[in-house]
Amino acid sequence: MNRVKIWWRKTIQRLRRSKVTKSILVVILVCLCVRFLPYFAPIRAGDIAQNQLAWEFSDRNGLPLGTILTRDQEHTAVVPLKQVSPQFTQAILAAEDGSFYHHGALDLKAIARATKEAIQTKKIVSGASTITMQLARMLKPSPRNFSGKLREVWLAWRLTAGMNKDEILAAYINRLPMGGNIYGVEAAARTYFSIPASDLNIAQASLLAAIPNNPTYFDPLQHWNRLQQRQKYVLNRMAQDGYITQELAEKTLSEKVVFQSRKRGIIAAPHFLFWLASQLNTSPSSVEKGASVPTFVRGVRGDQTLIRTTIDKPLQQFVEAQAQQVISTLKANNVHDAAALVIDNHTGEVLAYVGSPDYFNETKLGRNDGVQALRQPGSTLKPFVYELALEKGAIRPNTILADVPTSYAIPGAKLYSPTDYSQKFLGPVRVRIALANSLNIPAVRVLEKIGVPTFLERLHQIGFTHLQQTPEYYGLGLTLGSGEVSLWELAQAYHTIAQQGNITPLITTIPQSPVPSPQSPNPTTWQLITDMLSDHYARATSFGVNSVLNLPFPAAVKTGTSSNFRDTWTVGFTTDYTVATWVGNFNGEPMRQVSGVTGAAPLWNRIMLHLHERQEPDAFPSPAGLTKLPICAVTGLKPTPDCNSVVQEYFYPQDKIAYTTQQDFNLPSEYNEWLAQQPTSSLVANNLRILSPHDGALFLLYPGGEGRQKLEFRLAGTQSTSGVEWWLNGEKLDSQANSLFWYLRPGKWTLEARSGEKHDKVSFQVDAAKIHPSRRGFSVVSSQKNSDRPQ
Repeated sequence: MNRVKIWWRKTIQRLRRSKVTKSILVVILVCLCVRFLPYFAPIRAGDIAQNQLAWEFSDRNGLPLGTILTRDQEHTAVVPLKQVSPQFTQAILAAEDGSFYHHGALDLKAIARATKEAIQTKKIVSGASTITMQLARMLKPSPRNFSGKLREVWLAWRLTAGMNKDEILAAYINRLPMGGNIYGVEAAARTYFSIPASDLNIAQASLLAAIPNNPTYFDPLQHWNRLQQRQKYVLNRMAQDGYITQELAEKTLSEKVVFQSRKRGIIAAPHFLFWLASQLNTSPSSVEKGASVPTFVRGVRGDQTLIRTTIDKPLQQFVEAQAQQVISTLKANNVHDAAALVIDNHTGEVLAYVGSPDYFNETKLGRNDGVQALRQPGSTLKPFVYELALEKGAIRPNTILADVPTSYAIPGAKLYSPTDYSQKFLGPVRVRIALANSLNIPAVRVLEKIGVPTFLERLHQIGFTHLQQTPEYYGLGLTLGSGEVSLWELAQAYHTIAQQGNITPLITTIPQSPVPSPQSPNPTTWQLITDMLSDHYARATSFGVNSVLNLPFPAAVKTGTSSNFRDTWTVGFTTDYTVATWVGNFNGEPMRQVSGVTGAAPLWNRIMLHLHERQEPDAFPSPAGLTKLPICAVTGLKPTPDCNSVVQEYFYPQDKIAYTTQQDFNLPSEYNEWLAQQPTSSLVANNLRILSPHDGALFLLYPGGEGRQKLEFRLAGTQSTSGVEWWLNGEKLDSQANSLFWYLRPGKWTLEARSGEKHDKVSFQVDAAKIHPSRRGFSVVSSQKNSDRPQ
């Protein structure tokens, strides 16, 4: 044992003489100081300055919209102590810490009293937490146990070491929980009484000072009797501390005080205010630093930031009221929610922003923001498909598109067969008719021409930032609404159409530094789309001439309905305003018998009429450099004597040559199936067409099939066509019907149908098969080669 002691003593002596050891010990000591010094340093007022300050919003004309909003949707306002009513300061001191100015971080007398009472009654009768300790708990909540209390006390000592009493009290009253999501006396005074904290009288002050003890239990809007009992305690404590007389305390207790609903803190546009607050950083200083945050006209009320928005308060309140009325008329159709956005086209400023019919109705999901929510847009993206196709030359204004049954093969999935809302097909249609009537198949065909990746890139350019999946994910259904976008993005995109392709961000505050935007290289294509969307007669097939989409002044508009009728949209514009509306259900339930024109369109109509009740908008500019010429609505070519539907359409200069040297119009083979289902009409009569057999078809004649296997010769239409002559390899057949059967014979055949000056010709082949069909009960009549038909 002695040897061990001697060895240890010598080792310590060597370490003390070693310079290396001394350096290591110094480094360790420095590291420990750096690590734990923050836990010993005094806390200054600047260290705990609140960075979630209140925003106070006004409309474009200075009318109040709401106040005390922060990013986390808490009502918070910060004011200096000198701007708080002395009655409230006295009330909160009397209620929470009567000796605040006479003790340090701890009130030892209060601790001794609370301990004695707890021992005598064997339960906690009163607490001993000082205002400084309560502030420490607000700054860093700790578990309500012994170790948590020690941390709270230690933090209180650090606060006392770094701040004077007034600084501690100011920090405390600006953080007081005042019920719901309201924090601080200024926020409470403005929310409950619509006055600043400096104007609180003794009755109001004593009631507010009663809330923080238990904000839920003493909620003034739900538990008035409890709060009044707590107020009595506060007033008695004020009298005991000499702030007021007992007589005044009793008189104040009988005074009637009316609390306003917490929603009175927001007067109008609640969704907009919360959304805008979320776009800002949490402190005014960070707003000034953030390059992406707009510049504000700000005033100061205490430490509050005042923001002047672009909202027009009277218009905002009108749109809110109309949203509620439209929803009430659709209640029987299981419709509960609506949203709307109004934009000034001349400035890009947002004038009205309605996220739901009633923000404060939590049972109906009123806080959901229908302007920012992502939903399937239905057909509202179609204008951008056609514009891009026009821009790239994939189609022309006078192009004829095929609205006929069509299927697309999708790898790993079933055939994609789009259909129209009416479940009918119109055959050959102009681009104008296809877009205005929201026909699905022509839109898919046009998207197929330009490609999904190209279209998706264009959508990103004009502001659809939420379409983040791959082109393969969306597929050709992108033009029919297979992606999810917001009403905000749609409104911004249609504002781009109204601006003839100039992409500019929407503005929400005044003033805001203008954001330079590149000029559209192809304004003509955007003007063409505007002209098509504003054509009353072009959309008459689907919507009628006198629908709610037709206004007494020029307006371009597009509707959309998502799958299963979960969302209806109407977005449109005049030269002055863009209006976007959505009607549906936040919970995803489908509506009953509601489409874009019956759901969102009535709301759009009301807003548009209100915006222009004093002055009509200017007419849209005609597409620059284009000429209007008469065309046949069916062929898209120069009218001929047998065309019974002549309309006007725009032509590019280079297309006028083809217009004057046009050839006879013949429907391509993709129309065969559609034509086969049509009754005899002017289209069929004016365009004699053999539907069966197909040109180039091959048929097999099996052994024993002579005189048994038949092939139908058929013209378009189901009614009898007088004067039709059938010729087969130059030999006239004995029939004038539009349908007859012919027994198969091997050989190469040319079939011709003639009627006056009209005729049609196809060629087909019949080969002799060497074996019978292998499948019993299955008779193979033909194997038609037709690469144009979808498989």
